[in-house]
Amino acid sequence: MNIPENDYQILRLTEDFYRDYPNPPYVEILKKKGRAYNCLLFQTHYNYFICIPYRSEISHKYSYLFKKSKRSSNCNSGLDYTKLVIISNLNYVDAKDAIIDKDEYIETITNFMRIKRDALKYVEDYIAHMRREKELSREEFVRKYRFSPLKYFHKELGL
Repeated sequence: MNIPENDYQILRLTEDFYRDYPNPPYVEILKKKGRAYNCLLFQTHYNYFICIPYRSEISHKYSYLFKKSKRSSNCNSGLDYTKLVIISNLNYVDAKDAIIDKDEYIETITNFMRIKRDALKYVEDYIAHMRREKELSREEFVRKYRFSPLKYFHKELGL
């Protein structure tokens, strides 16, 4: 699969992914019992894809919160950067598009470039910190990355 730079897909991760990243020990990777999360997947200028899960309730600022969807009027739904995963094996991506609410789809595509920019910054800040190029304070690092699955993808991130 080769997604153009300004393109994306809304997919689910395959059972292959969840088999290779079981809980435990990969406790920070989201999976609901019996089903995978819908994710926004896009290609980076690195050799991997970023997969950001859609969530019904997000209570932190490291996310894109929907503002115009029906569901967002009752809860803090959006795309959660703190739970994004790095994909380099295309067997981990389901070939069929996932189905999401139409209003959330429209808001996603309308704001895709902002979402992509913010997600890339989230990952690049993590990489810079881990390489000691731009260290965050301990408090900020814990607040931002404590529950992040990025720690499982150091090989893909070149760390």
